[in-house]
Amino acid sequence: MAKMRRHIIYRKDDGLDNFMLLMMGEYRKRECGKRKRHRGSVLGHKVYDRRREEGAKKLYQDYFDENPTYPEKIFRRRFRMSSRLLNKIAKAVEEHDHYFVQKENAAGVCGFSCLQKVTAALRQLAYGVPADYVDEYVRIGESTAIESLRKFVRSIVDVFSKEYLRAPNADDTARLLNIAEKRGFPGMLANGEAPEVKYTINGHNYDMGYYLADGIYPTWSTFVKTKKAPANVKDKNFAKAQEAQRKDVERAFGVMQARFAIVRGPARFWDEATLRDIMIACVIMHNMIIEDERNDDSLYDSYDKNDADVKDVVSRAGTSKFTSFGHMREEIENSHVHRQLQEDLVEHLWLRRGQMENHE
Repeated sequence: MAKMRRHIIYRKDDGLDNFMLLMMGEYRKRECGKRKRHRGSVLGHKVYDRRREEGAKKLYQDYFDENPTYPEKIFRRRFRMSSRLLNKIAKAVEEHDHYFVQKENAAGVCGFSCLQKVTAALRQLAYGVPADYVDEYVRIGESTAIESLRKFVRSIVDVFSKEYLRAPNADDTARLLNIAEKRGFPGMLANGEAPEVKYTINGHNYDMGYYLADGIYPTWSTFVKTKKAPANVKDKNFAKAQEAQRKDVERAFGVMQARFAIVRGPARFWDEATLRDIMIACVIMHNMIIEDERNDDSLYDSYDKNDADVKDVVSRAGTSKFTSFGHMREEIENSHVHRQLQEDLVEHLWLRRGQMENHE
């Protein structure tokens, strides 16, 4: 071709222009023939007939029909929640984001249903599987499954954060304090902003709540750490009780990991925003599931409803003056109070153990 182009350039006859145009036209035809044919709406993208309508119908019959193929027990295992809660979530995300509304394309073909997209997202969250894993059953391709997951977790965060990521209110805090006191740790908090509390342990008065912590935390008055290498029976009793109580939080996170495998496996997304949305959405749905199942005695017969009784009035008034901040910080970082509270709890738990043994 290079030789031909040089020959054409140096010709001096009157038909040069017409000849060059003719040859360039033949060249373009040959080059175009080498390119991939245009397939679908994206260049080089091949469209597969996944029979999405059949997939939507099968999904509905299997789980959402009046008489579904699979009972509620299997539904809860595979979706990680009850069918009533999933329907509530699906309806909320569909109203929040138009992406989940089933639409028709220009050819009049129906797109994926809301339940297909939500199911694709939940299967990835629940099992931690790659996006294309859900294609065979839900009939959704990899790119759509990824987009469904991103949209779903973002909608969960937008719609439900205010209610299910709120700080504990007075009733919540009082319930948690009541549960902790029954287990031998009066004034102990589980989470949230520390409220004003007053309690007495081993003859000493305290006016600040505390958290149970391990050895990496500082020796502050708001942290009660375990005893390292306890040397006597009292210290051993305290260490055992403190570590058992602290494991409640670890178990709660472990339950969430078991429920949503995506949070315990390697990250499948590169952008921090999506990873953050996935984590927060899983926390929100975990809280929603706890609330949903708490009212179902058939699921949690061991749930003690007396734990929710509110017996104490807890103040949640904020600091009125900035000057009190410095004083509060000194109280929090007081290592002497930390050691005193720890020793008082050692004695309190030992006395409590003796009382329980005598009662038996």
